[in-house]
Amino acid sequence: MARVIKEHAVRRGEILDVAQRLVYSKGYEQMTVQDILDGLQISKGAFYHYFGSKPALLEALIERMLGEAEQLLIPIVHDRHLPALEKLQLYFATAARWKTARKSFLLALLRVWYTDDNAIVRQKMQATGIQRITPLLSAIIHQGVQEGTFTTFHPDQVGEVVLSLMQGLGDSYSRAILSFEPGSGDPGCLDGTVAAYTDAVERVLGAPSGSLTLVDSETTREWLAPEDATPNGEGQQWTVRA
Repeated sequence: MARVIKEHAVRRGEILDVAQRLVYSKGYEQMTVQDILDGLQISKGAFYHYFGSKPALLEALIERMLGEAEQLLIPIVHDRHLPALEKLQLYFATAARWKTARKSFLLALLRVWYTDDNAIVRQKMQATGIQRITPLLSAIIHQGVQEGTFTTFHPDQVGEVVLSLMQGLGDSYSRAILSFEPGSGDPGCLDGTVAAYTDAVERVLGAPSGSLTLVDSETTREWLAPEDATPNGEGQQWTVRA
């Protein structure tokens, strides 16, 4: 029985891997079930054994993407030795390092991510992300209120507001990177955008001014530097802009 369960999980993961690469390269709307069948050399019956439809496949992809964000945040939330402010800063720093380490791959992904063919993926990703990640952020915010670091009167609702701000920063940051031309653009403009969002997050939390760093200048310069490496999506997972 265990062997059957393992084989089921492996095959399901293989289908998700191929679908994910197709979303990166073609966009969700352009991707077809037949593309997946051709990529794995499997039958329609085999595909529909694991996923009842293309939308069901999308739901599974989003679940896996958000699982990555949770794996970054859960250990931080449950660390009993860290004060809330350090937890929040550690989450921002960990997420930034995770993304920067995958720069070549993520730049290739971003060029497809903002096309109309992935509009439904973006919308569902943001909506589901708010449902999944907000409780974890709220736990940190509740701790910060108890410690006297945060002064908000609405810790549960503020968790959603902070995540929405982070999603907005992620969109602005990504679009700026895609449109930036080395030698002709002004990196300082992106620093200004980050500073504005950082100020907004601190104000919403009631945190001390200058206590948080959402993205540091060194990370921004690294993302704006010319990219020479050849992107390779094999074996990588989708980034979570949270």
